[in-house]
Amino acid sequence: MNWFHQIQWPGLTGLLEIALFAFAFFYVIMFFQGTRGVQILFGLAVVLGVMIVLTKVLRLDTVNWLVARASLYLAVALVIIFQPEIRRALAELGKPHVFASAAAERTVVEHIVQAALMLSERKIGALVAVEREIGTRAVHETGVKIDSVVTPELLASIFYPHTPLHDGGVLIRGNRLVAAGCMFPLSAREEFSKALGTRHRAAVGLTEETDALVVVISEETGTISVAYKGRLSRGLDEERLRRMLSAVLLKSPRPQSRMGRVKEQLDLTPEGVAKTDAARQEEARPNA
Repeated sequence: MNWFHQIQWPGLTGLLEIALFAFAFFYVIMFFQGTRGVQILFGLAVVLGVMIVLTKVLRLDTVNWLVARASLYLAVALVIIFQPEIRRALAELGKPHVFASAAAERTVVEHIVQAALMLSERKIGALVAVEREIGTRAVHETGVKIDSVVTPELLASIFYPHTPLHDGGVLIRGNRLVAAGCMFPLSAREEFSKALGTRHRAAVGLTEETDALVVVISEETGTISVAYKGRLSRGLDEERLRRMLSAVLLKSPRPQSRMGRVKEQLDLTPEGVAKTDAARQEEARPNA
């Protein structure tokens, strides 16, 4: 029993540090549990662990030293892998949660649907973004301030060919059209650059950086599409468009922890992964 008395037990500070590390490690595991992220983390850990063990057993000291140093950059690799999701999650942590009245939101949805149908019937290209909780001031400042009540006629007239503001997008905040002729950031994803035009890539690009919802009308085919959370749903009819806008813009606020909201923004749940994979398969199809 002498060895028991010779053990240097941690003091109060040491126990506190252990508890903090255990708490952080536990919540990281819970956060990624059941998601695609945990598969990537597990895969990287297995590869590094196997390489370290093999280089130790085979006495490959130089390779072991390189592998040990490379493991220090694992955090940087994870930031690069999850860069779009982390950016949206950080924006979620800092944004205010303000909900407009249901009546005003329902009116905006109907006006957007009516305008989209008018533009689609005439094959007039359009790009309409609805700001939600993450601000779009940087995009707003690239256009012309409007600050008007949203109406189908106003939206349709802005995008009518040869008008000064038709070449760009409009931003809607609440029930107000705040700016037109705005330049949206283009998505850098290769699958979009091959299959889609500038309007669709701009719509996806804005939704990759914010939680905005963007309605796109194709100038060539009149096809109606909706971009949300970096995914694009194409070929929508009136009913599907109304249902999709209502599901996003009219959903009632529910009590939820901030960690839960961040996980929703990261969209790494099994359901979110399945939706992402299905959306990418849809995006890879040729234009209708």
